[in-house]
Amino acid sequence: MNAQLPIRQVAKPWGKCELPAPFGTREGERIGEIWFEPPQALPELLVKYIFTSEPLSVQVHPSDNQTVEKGLGKQGKEECWLILAAEEGAKLGIGFDEPLSADEMREAAMDGSIEQKMTWHTVSPGDFFYIPANTVHAIGAGVSLIEVQQNSDITYRLYDYDRPRELHLDEGMAIAKGEPYVLDRCHMHVSPGISTTLVKGPLFQLDQVVGPPGDDVAARYSGKLLVIPRNGDVMIGSEVIAPGSCGFAEALSEVMFSSDGVCLVAAPHASER
Repeated sequence: MNAQLPIRQVAKPWGKCELPAPFGTREGERIGEIWFEPPQALPELLVKYIFTSEPLSVQVHPSDNQTVEKGLGKQGKEECWLILAAEEGAKLGIGFDEPLSADEMREAAMDGSIEQKMTWHTVSPGDFFYIPANTVHAIGAGVSLIEVQQNSDITYRLYDYDRPRELHLDEGMAIAKGEPYVLDRCHMHVSPGISTTLVKGPLFQLDQVVGPPGDDVAARYSGKLLVIPRNGDVMIGSEVIAPGSCGFAEALSEVMFSSDGVCLVAAPHASER
């Protein structure tokens, strides 16, 4: 099995015609997402790069408990975003300025005012946000980011800027929280030169690692994991995993980190294995 995960380029109406290096583009396509196909040995997590030239839809995702109740198995989706680049004034919409009932939220989704009722955060490189299930959110134009998420394709679109795509108001209203986003619990700014824990669980864990990881990281990543180089290559076995790629390892001991490289390391939380 190859350590480097296969890449899928996903065209989106809000994507970009030209992507930053090391990614390439196909003529005539607007690529919005770069997916790294999850390995069969670690299907729980999905890593993406996202590039926006227009706003994404306003959307919401269910939790594991909610999808289990609907007979879909564990298909919930919590996710997190690390901003890599942002044009001047680029924003993320997360939660609402004031509490909304389900009926108020539905009406706002139908008439388009939901965009104005959301809380918008101006972003810059290094901003990090965790998005719990049931949180209404949207990524604005002019943003490049890495997303680490539960591997689920269940998305309920509430508003899509008059694009001809299906909305899911009944499903979305059943789970969406019409409430403000708790910024101080779910947001931080990440320096590129500092090792730090970004997500501690309960569904997955994520660390930024500068150089070889310390003993505290090694103790927590005791099983299968994903490595996303940001600066500098890593080696997994005999394979080079370069920035713009994502690698899978059976154990942290299989990974050789650059002495001054910067990587993200992700794994399902121990309780989820």
